[in-house]
Amino acid sequence: MSPITRPPLAGLRSQLERSRRAREGGGDSFVRETFTLPREAARLKAREWFERYPKAAYWTQVESWRMLPEGEIEFTMRRLPTAD
Repeated sequence: MSPITRPPLAGLRSQLERSRRAREGGGDSFVRETFTLPREAARLKAREWFERYPKAAYWTQVESWRMLPEGEIEFTMRRLPTAD
């Protein structure tokens, strides 16, 4: 019986490292901030972002949101770091 040889894993390791770095850094140039606030405060915070970073210039948007069991809203705002 011959011993089992393992395939080289260098390529897989480098691919996993690239993927992890992209996830940690967002993988793009957008600035993101996540908030957990009561419903009315969440609305005010989103409006504040849209006023401070206009959608046309910064591509501002609510990237994701969800209602938590306690009645709070968890949401992530996304925008470009600078306007062109």
